[in-house]
Amino acid sequence: MKRTILLTLLICVAEMLSAGKHPNVIKVKAGDAESLLAAIEKANELNADTMSERLYVLIPNGTYDLGERVLTTIGGHNITLVGESMEGTIIRNAPPAEKESISSTATLLNRGFNTYVQDLTLKNDLDYYSCDAAGRAVCWQDKGFRAIFKRVRMLSYQDTYYSHNETCQHYLEDCEIHGTVDFICGTGDVYFNRCLIVTEKRTRDGSGVNVIAAPRTSVTKWGYVFDHCTIRNDVSTFHYARGWHTAPRCTWLYTRLETPEKLEATRFDPEGIRTVDNAFYEYHTIDMQGRDITPKSNSINFVNKEYTRVFETILKPEFAKQYTLKTIFPDWEVEKTVKKLCKEAEKVRKAYL
Repeated sequence: MKRTILLTLLICVAEMLSAGKHPNVIKVKAGDAESLLAAIEKANELNADTMSERLYVLIPNGTYDLGERVLTTIGGHNITLVGESMEGTIIRNAPPAEKESISSTATLLNRGFNTYVQDLTLKNDLDYYSCDAAGRAVCWQDKGFRAIFKRVRMLSYQDTYYSHNETCQHYLEDCEIHGTVDFICGTGDVYFNRCLIVTEKRTRDGSGVNVIAAPRTSVTKWGYVFDHCTIRNDVSTFHYARGWHTAPRCTWLYTRLETPEKLEATRFDPEGIRTVDNAFYEYHTIDMQGRDITPKSNSINFVNKEYTRVFETILKPEFAKQYTLKTIFPDWEVEKTVKKLCKEAEKVRKAYL
């Protein structure tokens, strides 16, 4: 029965493609999770080739409840998922606690190249506080290349956003990411521009310390770069980042702190810097009044069986200037690409909604 329903949905999607105002648009039925899954499956089929023309999956406002389903995969290339609004278009799953894992809980798993996501919310509703040792519940796991996010909200606790391609390049702009520990994690070069980072309670009673980012940079140069982002924190204290493993890189530029007093004195987690080959930096942090509250120096001691080293995490101005999109992505015109894709997405929305 379920297969018959899915086949019917796929036929309807194909008819929409041929009869709609735009030949490369699939419109999802509002609030219908099966329609969303059918649309993604059809998009993967149509855009299996890396040279495929861009295809749009238009998702109206509504909650698309995937239940316990995990790893819904975007396998095609040049696919755009565009919601009606960041707050109103919600894609949700809720894995059972016994399946808790960074590798098997993702709401969406991207394997495609040049995926573009705009104006929607991803929510992994795993019962975090009921998990014993950890509550790893991923909203977006990315094994693709050059994914772009514009006004996307990700709601979870641990491992919310997971870049999972050693050589990846990704870009997030005006997004909102929630979590508790290591909730922005993974590898590759990822640039977070004007994003709102929201730390939730580390434990049910609010005790404990949050860690925002946990990069494990391996072969790329820059790792995670946060530029003009805002950190919102109300309960548990937090660190900017720690190292997962390999050669982690993480830099915070022009960060606005809503509650500066909640940032731990070391800024970065000294017990989480697990390798001597790392780079953790901060430059020109401000409070909500726009005052520069960056310390002149912030040294962190790293000690293991073979090394003793002191890390200076405050970046000098001449080095901060290196952190530009053109430097980090020299062969990817990401700003131009975002403007173009955002404009095209707006046209599609206007035509269909």
